[in-house]
Amino acid sequence: MQTLTVSLPGRSYPVYIGRGILSRAGEMIRRHLGEVTVCVITDDHVAPLYLGKVIASLKEAGLKTASISLPHGEQTKSLDSLKFLYDFLCARHITRKDVILALGGGVIGDLAGLAAATWLRGIPLVQAPTSLLAQVDSSVGGKVAVDLPQGKNLVGAFHQPSLVLCDPDTLDTLPEEFWRDGMGEVVKYGCIADEALFALLEGAATGGREAVSRHMDEILLRCIAHKAGVVAQDELDTGWRMTLNFGHTLGHAIEACQHYDGLRHGEAVSIGMAAITRLTEAQGMTAPGTAQRLENLLHALHLPTAIPDIPFGDLLCAMSRDKKSAGNDLRLIALDRIGACRIITATPDFYRPLFQPEQTSGRAE
Repeated sequence: MQTLTVSLPGRSYPVYIGRGILSRAGEMIRRHLGEVTVCVITDDHVAPLYLGKVIASLKEAGLKTASISLPHGEQTKSLDSLKFLYDFLCARHITRKDVILALGGGVIGDLAGLAAATWLRGIPLVQAPTSLLAQVDSSVGGKVAVDLPQGKNLVGAFHQPSLVLCDPDTLDTLPEEFWRDGMGEVVKYGCIADEALFALLEGAATGGREAVSRHMDEILLRCIAHKAGVVAQDELDTGWRMTLNFGHTLGHAIEACQHYDGLRHGEAVSIGMAAITRLTEAQGMTAPGTAQRLENLLHALHLPTAIPDIPFGDLLCAMSRDKKSAGNDLRLIALDRIGACRIITATPDFYRPLFQPEQTSGRAE
């Protein structure tokens, strides 16, 4: 088992990475949080696979339990679902000394995390991510949220977990579409900060999922270590943490325009990464050949790079509601090259050349 620490001013928490660690969830939670009631929140895809194992571990450790399974999918990350959880927590008499355990992918982690952040003004949270996307990204850092029809993650909070239990064995049961979803975020880390990780992916991608999986322990460590370091520097996402949103401005807009019923998050981010890199390379802001190298890797991983058939005006409207906006401008992440990035400021019109090549690009600084 590997342990990484997210160090924040005045507090820290561990991220445990180990095969079979879900079977030790009770032991780990009791060690860190004492004799508590653990409310497990999961979904109907994950529950048949792992809920029984986790509940058994909690009971073996002498902990009281409650559990609820919600429908899978991005549509569950809503205010209606949040209210449903509040009703459940109230009925189970969950107190401020008790714990919410988020068992699932990014949707469950975000939704259960927001419930933990707001129930009784905040109770402890344990993240037990079971998807690749959640393990490398959303389970670490304390961003919790739900979506609105107008945009993704528009209602949320910062609520750091007390600990994270990352079990790579859960990736063995991950359907192919969720695997691709997570790989979009893995590529992001290689792009913004780790050329060695990017090169590792280039070397393995042609061998498919099996070849990439042979490097999964290293991939998880590299991604989580980078995120932990960035969160330690900028917990509240006012500066360098924004770099973790490379490709996300357009990606989130695509998801919103498709009403969260089209491309998965990592697929939409893949398109966003490819799009902005084509634009910044054309403007001389990114090293020549970077966009092609990125697109080659994304294609090898069966990730999309072409923008869906969505009117530019609709995407423009969705991008204008991005949480990283500053007045009429957006803060976007641009690559200097693979492994190095910067934050730039641009108008949403920056993306217009992708739809109307004869148009000039929006302002970027």
